[in-house]
Amino acid sequence: MSQMAHKFDTSILREYDIRGIVGDTVHAADARAIGRTLGTLVRRKGGKHVAVGYDGRLSSPELAAACIEGLTSAGIDVTSIGLAATPMLYFAVYHLDADGGIMITGSHNPPDYNGFKMMMGKKSFFGADIQTLGVMAGKGDWESGQGKAGKQDILADYAARLLKDVKPGKKLKVAWDTGNGAVGVSIRAVVDKLPGEHFVLNEKVDGTFPSHHPDPTVPKNLEQLIAEVKKRGCDLGIAFDGDGDRIGAVDGQGRILWGDQLLVLWSRDVLKTHPGATIIADVKASQVLFDEIAKAGGKPMMFKTGHSLIKSKMAEIGSPLAGEMSGHVFFADTFYGFDDALYCGLRLLNIVANSRESLADMRDALPQPVNTPELRFDCADDRKFGVVEEVKARLLKAGAKLSDIDGVRVSTKDGWWLLRASNTQPVLVARCEAADEAGLQRLMVDLKAALAASGVNLPDDAADGHH
Repeated sequence: MSQMAHKFDTSILREYDIRGIVGDTVHAADARAIGRTLGTLVRRKGGKHVAVGYDGRLSSPELAAACIEGLTSAGIDVTSIGLAATPMLYFAVYHLDADGGIMITGSHNPPDYNGFKMMMGKKSFFGADIQTLGVMAGKGDWESGQGKAGKQDILADYAARLLKDVKPGKKLKVAWDTGNGAVGVSIRAVVDKLPGEHFVLNEKVDGTFPSHHPDPTVPKNLEQLIAEVKKRGCDLGIAFDGDGDRIGAVDGQGRILWGDQLLVLWSRDVLKTHPGATIIADVKASQVLFDEIAKAGGKPMMFKTGHSLIKSKMAEIGSPLAGEMSGHVFFADTFYGFDDALYCGLRLLNIVANSRESLADMRDALPQPVNTPELRFDCADDRKFGVVEEVKARLLKAGAKLSDIDGVRVSTKDGWWLLRASNTQPVLVARCEAADEAGLQRLMVDLKAALAASGVNLPDDAADGHH
């Protein structure tokens, strides 16, 4: 079936990926056009080989097949790695030395969503690239050809690469929750070769997510893992999002360690072998993280939120470690610099297995500021960036201390508050952190006043929309 041109529903062409609701804004025809257009771009750069993988969603096999059709019709040879987590597809691009990659995944969205995360060469394909792809498809600006499509099972190679960086240490008891997501494919190949005892929950890949939603940044999605850790007397528990590029963790007492707390531990570890290195974290991360990186002899860098943005910045400055509050973490000290949550889990096990302290001890030794969860509230797409600009202008006029790398992050004697516009939804995002509850209340008053001056009301239930 030959297409002359293809128009996408513009809502699916997002900042870091293409994503929408299957049968409504995303169809097989979209997948075919994405394949053909990315294939065209790869060919025009002198490439000819693209790797494709897909997650456990019910719609993924059909979208993958259409995507492969599109790639081969642009004259590209395709290697399909089949059902896999997103980082396994990233690994395939390196391992097979492919000229690009497409992962069909809905990440942690509800079951009726699906989408595409892409690579051009070894780099993320995002932002302006995705808009260009939309324009080219709309014009039918495509190459033609007859590429070959083949399959390759890379699980053994992938597991061996992850295990290569495991350090021997004391035996641990660990609970793992793959959340019926795509890490279920690779979890056994890795944990069955580790010392200690390992308990895997929700291992069966099931795109209906029968146990709980696969997003480890939401506390209720970790309840099952916490119960298992307590029941089995585990040292720690590790959870993954639906496509395996974000990690969640709990200590032996069943307390959650957030992305920025875990990054403190990984930073100290990486700085032992890379003294003075720059470590990047996003603007949502706790001040504790930036302070602890400096204390461990590193250079903390605050950067924009967004896994593609952080990955690109990291490659540009040669940083060995970076991460986001949301659980996307990137190791480039001995790994490839992409976000692989299973690999991050192994790096956490290394730290715990080689310390006299438990993970709970490490957590307790960190400064304990009080903070709000991410506060998300509706604001129209055509207004959200304007609100942030207005707030910033008023703060600068008032002589406030702020960083404007991504929205505004304001520092006061109480702590800090953040306001930024979501890149992917008609939403404003805020967060506050202080040394104590009274300070937090003062920051909330400041934030509310800053928003009110732009006619925006911070709803009391903003924290419930934690996404």
